[in-house]
Amino acid sequence: MSHSLVLNKRTTLFFILSGIFITNALIAEFGGVKIFSLETLLGLRPAHVNLFGTPLDFNMSVGVLIWPFVFIISDIINEYFGKQGVRKISFFTAILIAYSFVIVLAWTKMPPADFWMQINGLDNQGRPFDINYAYLTIFRQGLGIIIGSLTAFLVSQLIDAYTFHWFKGITGHKYLWLRATGSTVISQLFDSFIILTIAFYVFGNWSIGEVLKVGVVQYTYKVLLAIILTPLVYLVHYIIDRYLGKDESQELIGEADGNW
Repeated sequence: MSHSLVLNKRTTLFFILSGIFITNALIAEFGGVKIFSLETLLGLRPAHVNLFGTPLDFNMSVGVLIWPFVFIISDIINEYFGKQGVRKISFFTAILIAYSFVIVLAWTKMPPADFWMQINGLDNQGRPFDINYAYLTIFRQGLGIIIGSLTAFLVSQLIDAYTFHWFKGITGHKYLWLRATGSTVISQLFDSFIILTIAFYVFGNWSIGEVLKVGVVQYTYKVLLAIILTPLVYLVHYIIDRYLGKDESQELIGEADGNW
């Protein structure tokens, strides 16, 4: 295989993985303002489990649903491009998220057009509906949420990268499931609680008990999904090996090990 073709395949691979990573991270950040009930989704009654002195129901941000995919892609980038690759995409994604927040915040402050308000003045049941207020409510996230989400994202990403390498130092190139799942389990512990603590305890009015209650639910979901999705890591690994070729794939992984 020619040197130029090898470089082109490597660049294409990093471009695809980065695109999936950034897209999922942005969707999770902006769509995550909605809280859904897992019990209702599954047709079950509310759990009302007593935890930290308050009833616990399985309510989560919808953004949490796809967040494990971000860490799976992060682990794949770590496997093939090392710490440098993870750091580059993590900081670049954080910059894009911050930029997106600023742009959307500016949009929410723009005066709505009268005709837009009028043609959307009723909901599907004929009740008065303020579409501009709905737009503001969905997209104008508070300073605490912005700071909390970006801090949690960067901290958890860097922890995931270093933990992945720590497991790899112990297992070598064996047990991909251990370093992928193990790094996610550890990093998500920080991600799940940092954002809630900063956004809703430091800047909001939640108690520590409420932070722990919601954090436990979200962390439990992330851990379970990380375990369930372990075969997906092997599938992606197989697809990349077929795309690059076995020898080139092993060479890229070896170079990634040298990036630490």
